[in-house]
Amino acid sequence: MLELLFWAALFVVFYTYIGYGLLLYLLVKLKEAFRKPTTWELPPSEALPHVTLFITAYNEEEEVDRKMENALALDYPREKLHIVWVTDGTTDGTNQRLNTRWAGDATVLYQPERRGKTAAMTRGMKQIETPIVIFTDANTMLNREAVSEMVRAFENPKVGCVAGEKRIAVQTHDGAAAGGEGLYWRYESTLKALDARLYSAVGAAGELFAVRCELFEEMEHDTLLDDFVLSLRIAMKGHLIAYCSGAYAVESGSADMREEEKRKVRIAAGGLQSVWRLRELLNPLRYGVLSFQYVSHRVLRWSVTPVLLFALLPLNVALVVMGWANADAPAAVFREAGTLYTILLAAQVMFYLMGARGYYLSSRLLKNTYFFIPYYFLFMNINVFKGIGYLRRKKGTGTWERAKRA
Repeated sequence: MLELLFWAALFVVFYTYIGYGLLLYLLVKLKEAFRKPTTWELPPSEALPHVTLFITAYNEEEEVDRKMENALALDYPREKLHIVWVTDGTTDGTNQRLNTRWAGDATVLYQPERRGKTAAMTRGMKQIETPIVIFTDANTMLNREAVSEMVRAFENPKVGCVAGEKRIAVQTHDGAAAGGEGLYWRYESTLKALDARLYSAVGAAGELFAVRCELFEEMEHDTLLDDFVLSLRIAMKGHLIAYCSGAYAVESGSADMREEEKRKVRIAAGGLQSVWRLRELLNPLRYGVLSFQYVSHRVLRWSVTPVLLFALLPLNVALVVMGWANADAPAAVFREAGTLYTILLAAQVMFYLMGARGYYLSSRLLKNTYFFIPYYFLFMNINVFKGIGYLRRKKGTGTWERAKRA
């Protein structure tokens, strides 16, 4: 029974982080061997739809000018691109800056009470009249073609949401926070692209995603991952989430691991919250491929896999110790317990030691990408457990503190 539990746990951990990606790649290649993906063209300029660039903000005075300059430089007809800022509870000079220097270029929807990003989205969307709305953050910069590329994806009538790509601007001096986050998002981007090629991307990142306005639906005001819940509820209605690598948002990595922890704990809490609120999507008989992708790509990471990951070490130790206890002589140890369990235990110990070394280097602001990988991996999974406490503390509220960027 102990061996069965160990191998089952090892399989789930491997499948979650490596196996699913390999299987996904093979399934995509198999699908595209029989049916080539359709290429959609951007309509001529006069036929382009009106689009709203929707920015929710709280005390973003330092980002206003940079964001507006970026928005106005986008390669999309200016008369068809409407820029809207929703600024709930802002107490700094964000509104004043928008209403002075950028008067006429942006619409500001302000209310004194701060109720959180999800409530701000709901309030703002009631005043949007364009057929497409693109959500983006104040501190992320978009590439010039971002709007055009996302509009082109909507030429497919089956697409209800378009997920842009998130990129982390990693500098040479960045440590474990920015470096680890950058590696994570490169891997995530690859998985999202493969998901979309197989059937549908599994959720969108709030830094850049777009929806057809008629598909937007009001979410619970305390929703932590509004982008994820909104996009998947659209997919649950039978629409596709397209992944658009040609539209990307660039932001700096977290200033340090303490700030990165704030993000990861909130995301983990939001993931657990989402698994419950999207529990209907766990039914493969109703949602088919989408359910398979959702469980494989998201649910396992936010639920059982972190538990099984940290259970592997004590299980492995128990198996090796049992082998020693049953051996008549030291020479019989490898015959009874098997060299495989000893090798696996050594590999696990080495991985944890590398993670500890990464923590040590990060705490002293020293850069070493190789040790940051195991450290960041363990760091992410530990924060899933911390997310449980965060979810209990923040129950009923949609506000949260944004992590500081590098």
